[in-house]
Amino acid sequence: MEYKLKDTLSKDAFRYGYLVNKIAPFLKPHIPRIVLNMILAIPLGLLDGVVAFTLKPYMDCVINGKAWSIGHFTIEQNVLATAIPFGIVLFAIVQGLLKYTNNYLTDWTGNKISNALKIELFKKLTSLDPKFYDINSSGLVLTRFFTDPETASKNIINTLKSFIMTSFGIVGLVAVLLYNSWKLAIIGVGIMAVAITPVTLIRKRIKKVSNANMVVGGDMTTNFNETFAGNKIVTAYNLQEMQNKKFEKQIHHQFDLTISLTKRVGWMSPIMYFICSIGIALVMFYGNHLIISGQMTAGSFASFVTSLLLLYKPVKDLGRTLTDLQTTFVALGRVFELFDLVPHIKDCKNALTMRGLNSSIEFENVYFEYEQDVPVLNNLTLRVQKGETIALVGNSGGGKSTIVNLIPRFYDIKSGSIKFDGVNIKDLNINSLRENISFVFQDNFLFSGTIRENILMGKKTATEEELQTVIKMAHLDEFLSTLEDGIDTYVGERGASLSGGQRQRVAIARAMIKNAPIVILDEATSALDNESEAIVQKALDNLMENKTVFVIAHRLSTISNADRIAVINEGELVELGTHNELMNIPEGNYKHLYEMQFKNQEVKI
Repeated sequence: MEYKLKDTLSKDAFRYGYLVNKIAPFLKPHIPRIVLNMILAIPLGLLDGVVAFTLKPYMDCVINGKAWSIGHFTIEQNVLATAIPFGIVLFAIVQGLLKYTNNYLTDWTGNKISNALKIELFKKLTSLDPKFYDINSSGLVLTRFFTDPETASKNIINTLKSFIMTSFGIVGLVAVLLYNSWKLAIIGVGIMAVAITPVTLIRKRIKKVSNANMVVGGDMTTNFNETFAGNKIVTAYNLQEMQNKKFEKQIHHQFDLTISLTKRVGWMSPIMYFICSIGIALVMFYGNHLIISGQMTAGSFASFVTSLLLLYKPVKDLGRTLTDLQTTFVALGRVFELFDLVPHIKDCKNALTMRGLNSSIEFENVYFEYEQDVPVLNNLTLRVQKGETIALVGNSGGGKSTIVNLIPRFYDIKSGSIKFDGVNIKDLNINSLRENISFVFQDNFLFSGTIRENILMGKKTATEEELQTVIKMAHLDEFLSTLEDGIDTYVGERGASLSGGQRQRVAIARAMIKNAPIVILDEATSALDNESEAIVQKALDNLMENKTVFVIAHRLSTISNADRIAVINEGELVELGTHNELMNIPEGNYKHLYEMQFKNQEVKI
């Protein structure tokens, strides 16, 4: 399945059977509560009919002073006069308890299902490889993985409950109408059916606006994320006005969508009222005839009209509930489309467990492309021996970072092979492969939490002795001694409370404690000042000791001290050798890069 998420309707939005089967496992643990909830919805729906029904004996018997006969039973007027008021109070108590229980069960089950969906979707999100994050915006991902599950799971129980309650409310009230006068019932129900027709006509428009709103919501979330993460760029380049205008445009677009829906939906209620008023007028006109001709009592007529008026609300609610149910299924369709995403990078059958590196890493005739027919690496062949440090240099965009991203199999190559000790990387268990590789990036990501927690992410089972050892080797000890809470200092989101050099040393300590045989350094010191760079370089030297190392760096000493240097230009290996060997190549690529990019640094050093 393609990784590119669509921000509109899912192809499965109208496959109701398929969606019910998909949501069933999430509903199954809560079936007893769901069933009880639906059972309670039945009497709650029928209770409106009780109020209308009691008007007949109250009008005919209590007010007119007659006994009320039900089959062989007769109830005197004074008994009814006492029983009906007390019955109304008892009815209110019962209805209140039922509503409370029903609402509690609805919220409980809805939130449980929502939480289960979110947990499984988060697991899905963390299982996807980098390509997924490359091609989807953060706003769209947040909307699809967080908002849709909320809409789908919480609403499904509430909507089903409302559907049952409303349906039985309609059944109860129609039963009272038929009991009082089947002739008037035909008129009243017929007019009511005409009144709800506009609801069915507007459903497609509602779905369309719902999807458009989701797209705008995703764009707004992306804008928030970019403004937050890029706040320094926004400030440095005075982009506040641009960001403000972009957000304002999105807000206005969302407003226009909402108002367009309001304009189309808003006229439904007045039309329904108008049609219903015609129905009530016809009922009153014909009802007067039935009362005068003795075919109907005044109490029956009062009960009938009350039932008809009460029927308007559940009929209107039924139309809205059906629309809500459709919206829920649309959200469900989008949710389960996410569950169908399959990681592109996955273990083969009977994958081998990697247990360290014994001899070498080999790139053999490797071709790679991020986008189809746009090659990034062309026929790359490179062999790196165990314990060797190899530096990758070349023009920006030449493919250096791509090479190191292929080693832990963040992406799969188009053709050729990458082998560890002669075993194709695709035949290795992915987790075991990545356990053998440590990464230090240019902009290392620190998670919100303490410095200790961030370092231990490299090895959760590390002892205190191991922790203290890597702190010293990463040259963190002096810095930590200046902090009140030391290693237990909270660093905040993305490590924002630390300097660039401090963040790098925490990341190096994290890589050290992992003690992986392969180390990848991707521009690990390029964003630091000279003083910070010198300290970080010492830490990196400790990290690189007795390891197989791939270095992408601008620092002259790191590159010149590498065992070999690979010059990558437009995805091809154009030169390979030691610093001295490459400097002796007349008009060589490395020599040119050295003189252009590194000469100034050598002077400073």
